[in-house]
Amino acid sequence: MAYLFKEGDLPSLIDAKAARERIFFVNQELANIDDMLAGVMHYKKDAASPLHLHKNCEHFYFIITGRATVESDEGVRPVGPGDMIFIPAEAKHRLRATEPLFYFEFQAPNRFKTTILEGTDDDLRWERKDGKVWMQT
Repeated sequence: MAYLFKEGDLPSLIDAKAARERIFFVNQELANIDDMLAGVMHYKKDAASPLHLHKNCEHFYFIITGRATVESDEGVRPVGPGDMIFIPAEAKHRLRATEPLFYFEFQAPNRFKTTILEGTDDDLRWERKDGKVWMQT
Protein backbone atom coordinates (compact mmCIF):
# COMPACT_ATOMS: atom_id res chain seq x y z
CA MET A 1 0.00 0.00 0.00
CA ALA A 2 1.24 3.48 -0.82
CA TYR A 3 0.52 6.48 1.38
CA LEU A 4 0.20 10.10 0.32
CA PHE A 5 0.55 12.69 3.07
CA LYS A 6 -0.03 16.43 2.79
CA GLU A 7 1.83 18.49 5.38
CA GLY A 8 -1.19 20.62 6.26
CA ASP A 9 -3.29 17.54 7.05
CA LEU A 10 -0.80 15.97 9.49
CA PRO A 11 -0.49 16.44 13.25
CA SER A 12 1.88 19.23 14.19
CA LEU A 13 4.02 18.85 17.31
CA ILE A 14 5.43 21.85 19.20
CA ASP A 15 8.32 21.54 21.66
CA ALA A 16 8.00 22.67 25.29
CA LYS A 17 9.73 26.00 24.50
CA ALA A 18 7.53 26.68 21.43
CA ALA A 19 10.70 27.10 19.38
CA ARG A 20 10.61 23.91 17.31
CA GLU A 21 7.82 22.29 15.31
CA ARG A 22 7.89 18.79 13.87
CA ILE A 23 5.49 17.18 11.44
CA PHE A 24 5.84 13.44 10.91
CA PHE A 25 5.02 11.90 7.55
CA VAL A 26 5.97 8.37 8.56
CA ASN A 27 5.62 7.01 12.10
CA GLN A 28 3.76 4.27 13.96
CA GLU A 29 0.52 6.26 14.13
CA LEU A 30 0.40 7.31 10.48
CA ALA A 31 1.87 4.35 8.60
CA ASN A 32 1.60 1.56 11.18
CA ILE A 33 5.34 0.77 11.03
CA ASP A 34 8.25 1.25 13.37
CA ASP A 35 11.01 0.68 10.83
CA MET A 36 11.52 4.41 10.33
CA LEU A 37 10.53 7.87 11.46
CA ALA A 38 10.46 10.67 8.90
CA GLY A 39 9.16 14.20 8.76
CA VAL A 40 9.99 17.87 8.57
CA MET A 41 11.16 20.25 11.26
CA HIS A 42 10.85 24.01 11.62
CA TYR A 43 13.15 25.85 14.06
CA LYS A 44 12.87 29.48 15.06
CA LYS A 45 16.10 31.48 15.09
CA ASP A 46 18.29 30.36 18.04
CA ALA A 47 16.17 27.24 18.70
CA ALA A 48 18.23 24.14 19.43
CA SER A 49 17.86 20.50 20.21
CA PRO A 50 19.50 19.36 23.43
CA LEU A 51 22.86 17.65 23.15
CA HIS A 52 21.78 14.02 22.86
CA LEU A 53 22.32 10.63 21.27
CA HIS A 54 20.12 7.81 20.04
CA LYS A 55 20.87 4.18 20.80
CA ASN A 56 20.06 1.80 17.94
CA CYS A 57 19.18 4.58 15.49
CA GLU A 58 20.93 6.25 12.62
CA HIS A 59 19.51 9.37 11.09
CA PHE A 60 20.09 12.34 8.89
CA TYR A 61 18.97 15.92 8.46
CA PHE A 62 18.63 17.45 4.99
CA ILE A 63 18.60 21.25 5.26
CA ILE A 64 16.02 22.82 2.93
CA THR A 65 16.10 26.48 4.01
CA GLY A 66 17.89 28.44 6.69
CA ARG A 67 21.22 28.09 8.44
CA ALA A 68 22.33 26.27 11.57
CA THR A 69 25.26 24.75 13.36
CA VAL A 70 25.61 21.05 14.05
CA GLU A 71 27.58 20.04 17.12
CA SER A 72 29.23 16.62 17.42
CA ASP A 73 32.37 15.13 18.90
CA GLU A 74 34.21 16.63 15.92
CA GLY A 75 33.23 20.18 16.95
CA VAL A 76 30.67 22.74 15.74
CA ARG A 77 30.18 23.21 12.01
CA PRO A 78 27.90 25.52 10.02
CA VAL A 79 25.27 23.97 7.75
CA GLY A 80 22.82 25.41 5.23
CA PRO A 81 20.53 24.64 2.30
CA GLY A 82 21.49 21.50 0.40
CA ASP A 83 23.59 20.07 3.24
CA MET A 84 22.86 16.60 4.57
CA ILE A 85 24.09 15.66 8.02
CA PHE A 86 24.40 11.94 8.77
CA ILE A 87 24.42 10.94 12.43
CA PRO A 88 25.51 7.38 13.23
CA ALA A 89 23.89 5.50 16.11
CA GLU A 90 25.12 6.67 19.52
CA ALA A 91 26.86 9.77 18.11
CA LYS A 92 26.40 12.87 20.28
CA HIS A 93 24.79 15.74 18.41
CA ARG A 94 22.89 19.02 18.65
CA LEU A 95 21.39 21.23 15.94
CA ARG A 96 21.09 24.98 16.59
CA ALA A 97 19.35 27.37 14.18
CA THR A 98 21.27 30.56 13.46
CA GLU A 99 18.28 31.77 11.44
CA PRO A 100 14.82 30.26 10.85
CA LEU A 101 15.43 26.69 9.72
CA PHE A 102 13.44 24.09 7.76
CA TYR A 103 14.74 20.57 7.22
CA PHE A 104 13.76 16.99 6.49
CA GLU A 105 14.64 14.35 9.10
CA PHE A 106 14.81 10.57 8.71
CA GLN A 107 15.53 8.11 11.54
CA ALA A 108 15.74 4.31 11.41
CA PRO A 109 14.78 2.15 13.02
CA ASN A 110 12.04 3.83 15.05
CA ARG A 111 12.83 1.56 17.98
CA PHE A 112 15.41 3.71 19.71
CA LYS A 113 16.19 5.30 23.05
CA THR A 114 17.18 8.97 23.23
CA THR A 115 19.65 9.98 25.92
CA ILE A 116 19.79 13.68 26.84
CA LEU A 117 23.36 14.73 27.65
CA GLU A 118 22.65 18.44 28.26
CA GLY A 119 19.08 19.51 28.96
CA THR A 120 16.03 18.08 30.69
CA ASP A 121 13.28 15.58 29.94
CA ASP A 122 11.15 18.55 28.81
CA ASP A 123 13.42 18.68 25.75
CA LEU A 124 11.74 15.41 24.69
CA ARG A 125 8.20 16.67 25.30
CA TRP A 126 6.17 17.67 22.26
CA GLU A 127 2.57 18.90 22.38
CA ARG A 128 0.28 18.26 19.46
CA LYS A 129 -1.75 21.21 18.28
CA ASP A 130 -4.80 19.01 18.90
CA GLY A 131 -3.91 18.92 22.62
CA LYS A 132 -2.36 15.44 22.84
CA VAL A 133 1.22 14.99 24.07
CA TRP A 134 3.94 12.97 22.33
CA MET A 135 6.99 11.95 24.32
CA GLN A 136 10.10 11.08 22.36
CA THR A 137 11.76 7.94 23.69
